[in-house]
Amino acid sequence: MILTVTLNTALDVTWDVESLRPRTSHRVDTAYERAGGKGVNVARVLTSLGQLPLATGLVGGPTGRLIREELRAAGVREAFLDIAGDSRRTLAVVSRDDGDATVFNGRGPHVDPAEWELFRRHYASLLTDARVVVLSGSLPPGVPTDAYARLIRTAEAAGVATVLDASGPALVEALAARPDVIKPNADEITAATGHDDLPAAAAALRALGAGAVVASAGADGLYAITPEGTWRAAPPERLAGNPTGAGDACVAAIAAGLAAGCPWPEILRQAVALSAAAVPCPVAGDVDTAVHRRLLPHVAVVEDSAACASTPKPAR
Repeated sequence: MILTVTLNTALDVTWDVESLRPRTSHRVDTAYERAGGKGVNVARVLTSLGQLPLATGLVGGPTGRLIREELRAAGVREAFLDIAGDSRRTLAVVSRDDGDATVFNGRGPHVDPAEWELFRRHYASLLTDARVVVLSGSLPPGVPTDAYARLIRTAEAAGVATVLDASGPALVEALAARPDVIKPNADEITAATGHDDLPAAAAALRALGAGAVVASAGADGLYAITPEGTWRAAPPERLAGNPTGAGDACVAAIAAGLAAGCPWPEILRQAVALSAAAVPCPVAGDVDTAVHRRLLPHVAVVEDSAACASTPKPAR
């Protein structure tokens, strides 16, 4: 079983407009509202692929009740822990003329120390049946910046592989706990390392403790440094649409591949095809399975032999 953790769960609102222009009014053509947060989106993608993930994390208040109701209606299994504060909402405005999305993220409710400790015990109990745990997204106020490091160590003690998709201090502090895989995007990896060069930045993060680094280069695909080698993986074509869910689809593919024991080239091929298949969908958490099947055989995965020779080993 794959367990997904979303500490800052959200009710995601997506507005579709013809063209987004600053300092003007807009007419919203289509609006969507659904449970979200990065880990929730991962669980939703895995469910659509026939997996049976379990989504956990923190929810609270009236918004939290809407989140749980929507997940049940969507057939996504959940075991969230209730807190006192009201869960956040996010807003994504998608411009059809260029496919770009402008996202507004609420900070989330305050989590007190007792709630955080209760969640840690709840999380440990869920690891019993898990093979892989996905830890995704921002931390709500009150949760310590080393939260992911603590959860990774708990998973390691239980023999469960970890996939981390985080940024900022939460990512940097988690590296000392040696997550099995991290999945930063280009902006996140530059912010964490100070390197503009993607291979150099990925190597720096692996040297700090990550078992594997799968760095997203957006529409250009992935750059991955893993225990099996270093690869570049690219989609055969660029697709127009809403890119906000592509990263979560990528993480879903990585988690599924790890759980199945697939080799890294196959994991990367699936990750590129699945993340590309999320772009034509109007909301994060959905993938176009027909697009996924069409692209998968044509994803190019090329070993970067020069990088393999110079990549430092992770800290242990």
